[in-house]
Amino acid sequence: MARPLLATKLYVPRARPGLVVRQRLLDRLDAGATARLTLLSAPPGFGKTTLLAEWTRASSSPGKQVAWVSLDAGDTDPGSFWPYVVASLAALVPGLGEACEDLAGAGRPAGPEAITTLLNELAGVAGEVWLVLDDYHLLSNNEVRDGVRFLLEHLPPQVHVLISTRVDPDLPLSRWRGRGELVELRAADLRFTREEATEYLRAATGLELAAADVEALGERTEGWIAALQLAALSLRGREDAGAFIERFAGDDRYIVDYLMDEVLAHQPDDIRDFLLRTAVLDRLTGGLCDAVTGLDGGGGSLARLERANLFVVPLDDQLVWFRYHHLFADVLRARLLAERPAEVPGLHRRASAWYEANGFHDEAIGHALAAGDFDRAGHLVEAALPEVRRDRRDAALIGWLRALPEETIGASPLLTTFRAWAALVAGDLDALEARLDHADALLSAVQPGTQPAWQETPESRTLPATIAMYRASLAQARGDLAGVVRHARRALDAAGPDDHFWRGGASGFLALAAWSDGDIPTAVETFATAIASLHSAGALVDALSSSALLAEMWTVAGRPDRAREVAVRALAASQAIGLGAARATADLHVALAELDLEAGDLESAELHLAEAQPLAEREPNSESRYRWFVAAARRAEALGDHDRAIWLLDEAEGHYRPGYYPNVRPIAAVRARVSIAAGDLARAADWVADSGVSLTDEAGYLREYEHLTLVRLVLAGRPADPHEAITLLRRLEAAAEASGRAGSLAEIRELLARAQDPTGRDEPRLGNPSHQPADALTERELQVLRLLDSELSGPEIARQLFVSHNTLRTHTKHIFTKLDVVTRRAAVTRARERGLL
Repeated sequence: MARPLLATKLYVPRARPGLVVRQRLLDRLDAGATARLTLLSAPPGFGKTTLLAEWTRASSSPGKQVAWVSLDAGDTDPGSFWPYVVASLAALVPGLGEACEDLAGAGRPAGPEAITTLLNELAGVAGEVWLVLDDYHLLSNNEVRDGVRFLLEHLPPQVHVLISTRVDPDLPLSRWRGRGELVELRAADLRFTREEATEYLRAATGLELAAADVEALGERTEGWIAALQLAALSLRGREDAGAFIERFAGDDRYIVDYLMDEVLAHQPDDIRDFLLRTAVLDRLTGGLCDAVTGLDGGGGSLARLERANLFVVPLDDQLVWFRYHHLFADVLRARLLAERPAEVPGLHRRASAWYEANGFHDEAIGHALAAGDFDRAGHLVEAALPEVRRDRRDAALIGWLRALPEETIGASPLLTTFRAWAALVAGDLDALEARLDHADALLSAVQPGTQPAWQETPESRTLPATIAMYRASLAQARGDLAGVVRHARRALDAAGPDDHFWRGGASGFLALAAWSDGDIPTAVETFATAIASLHSAGALVDALSSSALLAEMWTVAGRPDRAREVAVRALAASQAIGLGAARATADLHVALAELDLEAGDLESAELHLAEAQPLAEREPNSESRYRWFVAAARRAEALGDHDRAIWLLDEAEGHYRPGYYPNVRPIAAVRARVSIAAGDLARAADWVADSGVSLTDEAGYLREYEHLTLVRLVLAGRPADPHEAITLLRRLEAAAEASGRAGSLAEIRELLARAQDPTGRDEPRLGNPSHQPADALTERELQVLRLLDSELSGPEIARQLFVSHNTLRTHTKHIFTKLDVVTRRAAVTRARERGLL
């Protein structure tokens, strides 16, 4: 069930009775009509929300419309945040909710395209529109914050945003400040002046306090509104106001706790009991309070507390939902733990039951964990799995799994399996295997015809396929190709005909096994089928991310044109989704950067890497993060910056996680190639010793990159039997030719051309670098050369390679220079003489 929206979060808090009207600050807020952003940034207790509420209700501008969203820690993903924003604005703009359906639906991705639709709708609104985002510091999700930044960067002139926060947001404030597009109110602005403090205390206490007493309070609180409010509550009805203020003005570092105690001490027993019992709740409503306290009348109690100004903040105009002031809640909870520690678990347990019954999974799980009721929390996590997995809320799931004790995890095959998944994400293969073994043992222990001890859920029905998939991943990480195939086929057998996600995953592993074995045609065909299954399952982000891998397969097959076509098409689809597909977008940018590097287009590679970097940083354990560093290292090497290339490869090694894709291009071998290019043959020789690679190895695709790296080292001058190097190249050539790896053949034959004598015989000219061609053709130049040996015209070749005609001319010029020719026909003839065609 989708997480329901809390309409109460769209409240405009009511202005509190007895508050002084601070016209100087209201005027500052009105000045926001000339800015894109008005920022209220100050610590808690400085009256940010109260000031915004007063400004909202005391509108002095005709046509001003205010939409309000109160944020909380649950708004950590776009599927929670944007529906509230749309709902608040839709109350002002008829039809906006329908037009912005992609943002209004909980759990849907929120990319630039969807946010642009919202901006277009707002652009047509007459009058000023203000969007208030209260408690913005509670937003921890980078995707949400990037979306807000996009919104702010493209606001129509009559639309403005007000943010209240405890810490400055990650926005270009200095740039907007310099342009006059930012209005700021900070703690120094929000503090009560002496006059305001005098007026406030007189109104709040009903006492005519001496000027010296007011001054003492003002100095001690430094204008902090929350402390003045606490003092005012404690002063009510006192005859010894002067003595109290004298104590308050003393050097007491626990003054806030003292005032809280003073407030609580003067409450009737029933109110004090209500406050303590409901202190476990972040939000309060009548039914929830009744469930927690075991009494009736919770809604009425909340309304009375609000009227008494007892640190209760209303969250809607109907006075249905409330919350306690944060400082007040902290002290209430501390008092509850001190006085009634035995009651706390039961209070959390009742809150969990109420939230579960009303469809709020996150809150239900949180209170079950706080209660220490781990069996209940485990069942709730199992029930939430379909929603959490669908919305890709991996961080939330990992957090819950870590919070559950081992005995709870170990009693459930479902939780055990997803704890294994968390181990895979962390790269802990031993833990992955141990947990999968335990999950299998739990399933095997269930006798036919008997009911298992765990609850049946949609996820438990597909559990055998899930376990088989993760075993295939484990086998992949360990280089066990037979195991990959065995477990992938087991997953296919266990999955039903409509279990498209698991069928797609299993087919993907079969494709990876074929790739590892060097059978590229089978790998390409099978992986395309896997991607189609992922599309059918609705796993669009996974399908698009997998397209980056399919592009790499096409490159190995000698079809960089097809690889680029796949990556470009998938990137367009990923960018249309927006930030919800950030991982796929990063993968595809990196794939295109690697294609550019092969083509020698360093400028385009740099652009793709720049686009991928901030997206890849969101997923530090993702494949795109490690691949980004490798691609960046290759570009640095091409620019001659070998030190930076080595540093980038060291970073890549820290991000590499085995288990996802075949390790056909080991980082250590890439580092060795950089060392060879830098002339550091001793370091490259160390790699040879560490890797165990030799010229007499059996030819296989998984070690092909390492073998070719070794040959490059021999060509650079490392002592070796030259005949063995040529023989290895011939074996690699035969294997690549038989398996349809035209991309591999290009590099193998280029190295053969450098290793043979000028007549093309297998007579070595190795060991003396000065006898090598000064400029070997790059992979991209070899691709161009093969197309020059065709009937295609220049423009047709450029379209085939997805490059401009000018770029093709540059490649052709380099080829002519390196082959010492001046015509296309002569280039083809010379290439055939050298065995390049």
